[in-house]
Amino acid sequence: MNKRKIQNAWAMYDWANSVYSLVITSTIFPIYFNSVTKTEERGDLVSFFGVEVVNTVLYSYSISFSFLIIALISPLLSGIADSGGKKLVFMKFFAYLGSSACVGLFFFDGDNLEFGIICAVLASIGYAGSIVFYNAYLPEIATEDEFDFLSAKGFSLGYIGSVILLIVNLAMIELPETFGLADGGEAARWSFLITGIWWAGFSQITFRLLPNNPYKKKLSKEILLAGYKEIRNVFYKVKKSTVMNRFLAAFLFYSMGVQTVMYLAATFGDKELGLPGDKLIITILIIQIVAIVGSYLFAFISKLYGNKASLVVMVFVWVFICAGAYFVQTANQFFALAFVVGMVMGGIQSLSRSTYSKLIPSDTTDHASYFSFFDVTEKIAIVLGTFSYGFIEQLTGNMRNSSLALGLFFFVGLGFLILLKIPRRDLEKPALT
Repeated sequence: MNKRKIQNAWAMYDWANSVYSLVITSTIFPIYFNSVTKTEERGDLVSFFGVEVVNTVLYSYSISFSFLIIALISPLLSGIADSGGKKLVFMKFFAYLGSSACVGLFFFDGDNLEFGIICAVLASIGYAGSIVFYNAYLPEIATEDEFDFLSAKGFSLGYIGSVILLIVNLAMIELPETFGLADGGEAARWSFLITGIWWAGFSQITFRLLPNNPYKKKLSKEILLAGYKEIRNVFYKVKKSTVMNRFLAAFLFYSMGVQTVMYLAATFGDKELGLPGDKLIITILIIQIVAIVGSYLFAFISKLYGNKASLVVMVFVWVFICAGAYFVQTANQFFALAFVVGMVMGGIQSLSRSTYSKLIPSDTTDHASYFSFFDVTEKIAIVLGTFSYGFIEQLTGNMRNSSLALGLFFFVGLGFLILLKIPRRDLEKPALT
């Protein structure tokens, strides 16, 4: 098949699944969740399976739990996928699991709290699980000199698609009667349903064109054992690689900050600044639109000065963002901070993925296994970041303290980045055509 067509199909999965990341995790669902779980009698306290907890803390913990599950199972699944040539099968399974759970959130109204959290967790697991196998295709469909811009293209398509759907959802929430809906709450639930359908529907473009078992690996009867051996072999190779260890350590710490900001920015604006839902959604829209520019800007900077220099600059900016979040008081200040977040959010995500792709040995076909360590690192970062954010809020009663603590994670990540030396190698690595 035409290589360019395969690369475009691969990038389209970002278009398909990023609506979950924006609508469910970053904007409408957190605001809706806070609204339907807050009462006059109990305030923001909720009972989850009989345990009393603050609603925003519960939401932080639910995100932590879902990504912990993926962190535990994805290495083994990746080994199985590599040994049996089943990356596409696993990618489909998790994509359908996540999109179905989004549809399930349509039935969450606040009274069925446990059901809502379970659907949110399953959607998160589906999203995170599919990304493991999606990322693993990058070194199979492109040459090394294409990694940065193809990775940026994927993230950019994701931002564009999710912004389009979010604008439609925002119109539904602001003008529910125009769409034949009773109120903004019903419109929010419809947005969850549409998100699930969008995710599953546009994924078909990717699933139809991505190569299935490109290295013609055979499925053995001992697939579980083969998967374990595969991931163990890759683990020892990663362990011996100093450059991979340092990059993954840096990625762990700065991702603890980046991912937490992505997942909990709307919650911060709602609780600490008292911003109405429409302004919070506009804030996230600013982040998404600016992130499109940021993805390509830092890909271009990395082409001129190298990936390391580009990543160091972005992490420095993130440190100042965390400090700014502690002192922000007004909506305009929050919007300005969102603009800066957007500029470095897209760049740091796309460059992290492409940088790791360059560290994978060029003679291997075990891309899912190698990428599982990258993805597990990211999932552990989300677990630690969101958990610490919720825990610090629970201890101090103030989310601003949690935001300030994120700056420490970026500082540690910056230290590992400074020690990193990315080797140069032949860029004529063969890709699938």
